Amino acid sequence: MIDIIIPLTIFIIAGYLIAKNYDAKAILFIAGLSLLYCAVFAGKIILDEKESTGVIWLDPLKMVTLIFIKQLGNIGLTIMVLFGFSSYMTHIGANDVTVHLLTKPLKKIKSPYFLVPVIFLLGNLLSLVVPSASSLAVLLMATLYPVLKFSGMSTLTAGAVIATTATIMPTPLGADNVLAAEKLGIPLVEYVTYYHAPVSIPTLFLMAIAHYFWQKFMDKKQVVEDTGIDKDKLHIVQDLPPSYYGLFPVLPLLFVFVLGIFFKEIKIGIIEITFICLGIALCVELIRKGKVKETTKDLGIFFNGMGAGLAQVVSLIVAASLLVEGLKKQGTIDMIINSVENIENVGIFLTLIFTSATAIIGFISGSGLAVFYSFINIIPEITAGLNVNSVSVALPMQLTANLIRSASPVAAVIIIVAAITKSNPFDIVKRTSIPVIIGILSTLILSILLFS
Repeated sequence: MIDIIIPLTIFIIAGYLIAKNYDAKAILFIAGLSLLYCAVFAGKIILDEKESTGVIWLDPLKMVTLIFIKQLGNIGLTIMVLFGFSSYMTHIGANDVTVHLLTKPLKKIKSPYFLVPVIFLLGNLLSLVVPSASSLAVLLMATLYPVLKFSGMSTLTAGAVIATTATIMPTPLGADNVLAAEKLGIPLVEYVTYYHAPVSIPTLFLMAIAHYFWQKFMDKKQVVEDTGIDKDKLHIVQDLPPSYYGLFPVLPLLFVFVLGIFFKEIKIGIIEITFICLGIALCVELIRKGKVKETTKDLGIFFNGMGAGLAQVVSLIVAASLLVEGLKKQGTIDMIINSVENIENVGIFLTLIFTSATAIIGFISGSGLAVFYSFINIIPEITAGLNVNSVSVALPMQLTANLIRSASPVAAVIIIVAAITKSNPFDIVKRTSIPVIIGILSTLILSILLFS
């Protein structure tokens, strides 16, 4: 009984603290170490004889070292390199050019409600270039918001659409997709193409339709005075580089799909492709500016971005992995399998449980990714023991983790949009909630139908 009470207590406390906006990495790390030391107290073996320090009380710390080494391998390096590339693209202005080029034709459209689904879908497309929801929101508020207001769109409608632009685009460049594919044992491009896209793309179109009708309904029901825009919170770029720079941010994506479809005999991964694209951008920068010292110095932005990837994502994955190791040593995973193996439609049951937990904690804390990074480590083991397709459980949880952010009043993207538009975050959430709920239900239903 104690083997159930201890992990459950630690897990509830960790979930509560994360929901209260304590640092997720620190909480998961402490929870994982606590579980490992509880296992030591119970006389359980943490590491085998080859890996053990020889002192059982030091083995949990050795476990931390082993997890860091493992996660800083292919998956950690991939995420760090992608973060570095994105940072460099932002620094040279390539991301701004891409956004400017794709949004420029929208200035000719004068129908505000026709723009609602268009902006939503275009914004999600732009998340391929700017994966950070808050960064993309600031960029779109600076470039698109004035256009939307000129078309006659209300402040809250424009804010709500922009707040839901970075959600669930299927891309092999997303950190969550890199991790999910690795943990589920599926090649990255295959996971994105054959599993993620068949669920996420129809969901995005359903959300676009929901946005159209919901914003139209809310505009009639809720008349809010236009308070203008806080320009001090915007990052407006005046001098953009040449238009061809807009191609640089999407080069890795183009390389991935061209090589994956037409040159399958070439065995090259995301890391190598990203470095090739970085080299192309560096050469163009050198030729255009003609300043070797300045261009090579700017390369430091790439490495700073890698550091940000380590701090923001890889460290969270390490902390989540430590928590999972603690659950394993406590025997919690085996207990979960034994307790649900006789339940009818156990796959659907697990999908609903994991997705609900992600949605609840994500709504309260403003981010469901910490929950996803924790659970994705144990899902393959649980589903394998129950003969359930891992994708049917992991995919809706992953998509919900990204979607729920746009319906949380404490999420960074909501707070940013509310601050710039001088609106109440709860007013923005009222406008995003229905499209997000429809998106979550769609991912659940499609995942169950296609992969259960």
